Amino acid sequence: MKNYTIETAAEALAEVKREIAKAFIGQDELVSQLLITLLAGGHILVEGVPGLGKTLLVRAAAAAIGGESRRVQFTPDLMPSDITGSLVLDASGGNFITRKGPVFTHLFIADEINRSPAKTQAALFEAMQEFQVSLDGVGYPLPKPFMVLATENPFEHEGTYPLPDAQKDRFLMKALAGYPPEEEEKAMVSQVLAGISGAELSTAGLRAVLSPEEFSELRDLTARVRCDGAVIDYAVRLCRATRSIPVLECGAGPRGSLSLIRCARARALLEGRDFIIPGDIKALAVPVLAHRLTLSSEGDLEGLTEARIVGQILSTVEAPRV
Repeated sequence: MKNYTIETAAEALAEVKREIAKAFIGQDELVSQLLITLLAGGHILVEGVPGLGKTLLVRAAAAAIGGESRRVQFTPDLMPSDITGSLVLDASGGNFITRKGPVFTHLFIADEINRSPAKTQAALFEAMQEFQVSLDGVGYPLPKPFMVLATENPFEHEGTYPLPDAQKDRFLMKALAGYPPEEEEKAMVSQVLAGISGAELSTAGLRAVLSPEEFSELRDLTARVRCDGAVIDYAVRLCRATRSIPVLECGAGPRGSLSLIRCARARALLEGRDFIIPGDIKALAVPVLAHRLTLSSEGDLEGLTEARIVGQILSTVEAPRV
């Protein structure tokens, strides 16, 4: 036990970010969102075209916190047991033994999760909600910390199965991975040509800044970040405002309010504060709330997006002064 303070925790997390940056260049906001989700004990859905380094980011983060990561490419023929594991017959002893699946790791990458049918996607439900997997009626706890990072391609929709609203709501945050700025892209190319990183060895030189146990301590510290009643009221008012928008079939439920506060606490810790400010809520409202909204066909025809609607709500709901 290191008995972290807010200041030492923020320093450790800054060092984690610097270590990740050795392999994953740029996109600081995406890195912060990943760490916020991990600190808050949730899961993240990342949307972006292939080749932006989403898998590399997770592997770098796992290396920096001394954890493990595993990746599964979701396909139409993927079975639930390919994720969770199964009982197999031991030919030598004639007994059934438990073979744990790839979900038994610290950071699990569900690549193109929407390419598998609902039954396979649902195999992650228990892991994401209960942090355990049941095999033959026995519950096996997952490692701590545990997080699912699922990816979606925003363009290729042939052969995909849209995520049900109930499953999207289980993701604490939805992040967008965009193309890097020109200077960052040049730095990536230069690094690969210099032989510093490559497809197989991109995280080989990273060191573990923390251990999984130490990161779990930071999670516990996150839960103790103070939150003023006025800020809680602000988060709730934002969520409730989504329920009265005519072009939305469904607004954010109470889990949206809870998620805003959970993420705001983690953001405050990243910035070295032991209290939440309204700016934390504003900065996280779109990635935390937008994927919990269901746009009507009328809104879709008008060219609206869930993110734009959340932005409009932010401009109309008054923030407290604390």
